[in-house]
Amino acid sequence: MNRLFWQAVKVAPVLLAACLFAGNKVNAQTVSAEKEGVNQTLEKINNYQNLDQQGGLSQVTNVNQLRDVSPTDWAYEALRSLVDRYGCIAGFPNQTYRGNQPLTRYEFAAGLNSCLNQIERLIASQESVSQEDLDTIARLSQEFEAELATLGGRVDELESRTAVLEDSQFSITTKLQGEAIFGIADAFGGGTEDTEVAGVTIPGEDDFDAETTFSNRVRLSFDTSFTGQDLLKTRLQAANVPNYGDVTGTDSSRLGFDGGDDNNIELDKLYYRFPVGERITAWVGTNGLDLDDIFNPGNPTLASSGSGALSRFNRYNPLIFRSTQGAGAGVSFDIIPDRVAVTGLYLTDDGAASPAVEEGLFNGSFSGGAQLEFTPFEALELTATYVRNYQTADSVDQSGSTVGGVTGGFATAPFGETDTTANKFGLGANFDVGERFVVGAFGGYSKVNGLIPGDDNDLSGEIWTWGANVSLLDLVKEGSQLSIAGGMVPRFGIDNAASAAAVAAGTIPGGDPDTSYLVEAHYKFPVNENIEITPGAFAVFNPNHVSGNDTVYTGVLRTTFKF
Repeated sequence: MNRLFWQAVKVAPVLLAACLFAGNKVNAQTVSAEKEGVNQTLEKINNYQNLDQQGGLSQVTNVNQLRDVSPTDWAYEALRSLVDRYGCIAGFPNQTYRGNQPLTRYEFAAGLNSCLNQIERLIASQESVSQEDLDTIARLSQEFEAELATLGGRVDELESRTAVLEDSQFSITTKLQGEAIFGIADAFGGGTEDTEVAGVTIPGEDDFDAETTFSNRVRLSFDTSFTGQDLLKTRLQAANVPNYGDVTGTDSSRLGFDGGDDNNIELDKLYYRFPVGERITAWVGTNGLDLDDIFNPGNPTLASSGSGALSRFNRYNPLIFRSTQGAGAGVSFDIIPDRVAVTGLYLTDDGAASPAVEEGLFNGSFSGGAQLEFTPFEALELTATYVRNYQTADSVDQSGSTVGGVTGGFATAPFGETDTTANKFGLGANFDVGERFVVGAFGGYSKVNGLIPGDDNDLSGEIWTWGANVSLLDLVKEGSQLSIAGGMVPRFGIDNAASAAAVAAGTIPGGDPDTSYLVEAHYKFPVNENIEITPGAFAVFNPNHVSGNDTVYTGVLRTTFKF
């Protein structure tokens, strides 16, 4: 018997040993031939595209090219034989073989088919081939004939579905995403006393009588990628969600998804995010580029306005992330990938598009700062953030500036209508306790400075805030979430003699006399992958930091549609 025959005979046991045992686990169960759903098909298409972008599966010419295969492995010789003699072993793009990964019969059939094709090419290159040699190969192919036929059918079906998607897709570079919120809300409770802010007296609401509202917010996002790693974010919005602060007399009662202008469509967000090398990511935007788009806001279970906290306060640290924002740029550097990162930004408000005095990109209100992210292990995430916020006198009015974030007291505009500078410091932590509990907390401190109108005396004060939350995941149904959150609304106090004298003279408002707290509870229930319902309520104690004010309660039923 010639040498070629023995080569063909020897390949059968080597092939079976390598494919059946090198993976350490073989899924011997018969895989159902039923058609997979559209979502699973799309996921496979994405996986194939990712492999193709990374260079696909690379042919191995030497077993030592596989980083996770060593001579001490019990199947090492089988792998080496297949590579050296027949060249029908392929590794993953990161030069690994993943020998301990479970294997399905379909995957085995695909690998066997690849090796048999290679052997047929080897045999075809010889001058003569005996019938016995061909019988050996045919016997191996026949054993998995059903699986190979099914695999071929699935590939044909996948190609057909891909062709349909390519013909009917919205764009080859842009993905359209939508979110619609239906919100039913009502507020009730006692009244609030008159409060003087920015030199203007805001009348309290004695035993206000709010009516139940039924409002909406709709967002359409066009997410465009030109390289597969960048993102051009364009978002349109129409909304008519009311500001409950206008009814209750305290901004602390605002909803986390409020805003809008009688459902007029507006460009809500426009920015471009792109990588610079492997460890640097940059942002640049002209509208709606917010601090939480660049910085990590923490609170992953509550941060989203569409599926997170119902109150504006509990979404994330209001003192840090309610600063001047809108247009500007940012950059992030991964010092240790997935462990340590540092991010910097510079943002201005809508005045960046105006050439007027004390407006524009560099001469108006702005926020500039940096954030350090530290993830010591996967379940724990820590952040430390600094923001320097400057507000021109024109940007401070009786409706409140962004100096103090979400508040209802004097932190809104500590020194009235005057240029104000705030140096803000924030800490955040988020901890996954097992698979079903998430605990989060934040704290913030701000040193605020300003000038007495018509005077050169320096005004000084401090703003403090803190919050904590706990979420129970997958309660009753997978994807559900029960959350309880609360904390101290940003509170302002003066801290120098000049400020005290100005308060005594009635030139500026004083500090907050008491302390206001907010507590929220809600339950998010997913009806399916696209619809979720979130009933909940939150209470504001001592609104506007005045103990004489009665508690304000707000009840909300939010339904979110995602498409």
